Amino acid sequence: QVQLQESGGGLVQAGGSLRLSCAASGLTGSTYAMGWFRRAPGKEREFVGTISWDSSSTYYSDSVKGRFTISRDNAKKSVYLQMNSLKLEDTAVYYCATDLGRSRNWYTPSRAGEYAYWGQGTQVTVSS
Repeated sequence: QVQLQESGGGLVQAGGSLRLSCAASGLTGSTYAMGWFRRAPGKEREFVGTISWDSSSTYYSDSVKGRFTISRDNAKKSVYLQMNSLKLEDTAVYYCATDLGRSRNWYTPSRAGEYAYWGQGTQVTVSS
């Protein structure tokens, strides 16, 4: 059974930083894209960023571009989200996800429907 587990969420002041981690288990191989999504109170789940299986390509939403950085470690089957210059509007539950694999090395999906497995989420709260 494939499982994804996020960690690293918490309470941080605006302008601060947090690093989220997501560890996957039950996945075979490394050729799968990984991404981060978030859901703020009263809003739909939205795309945050994604990284291709070999880390050759990344793609971010305009709202986080320049502030967030995605990285991955295939040996650990993990993906990370470094969040800097956090804003109040970044408050949300953050989810990591993976696709089914067999991805091209440039593949960086941004639609939720392109992912197959999801974690339970980790809460990030930004205060003033």
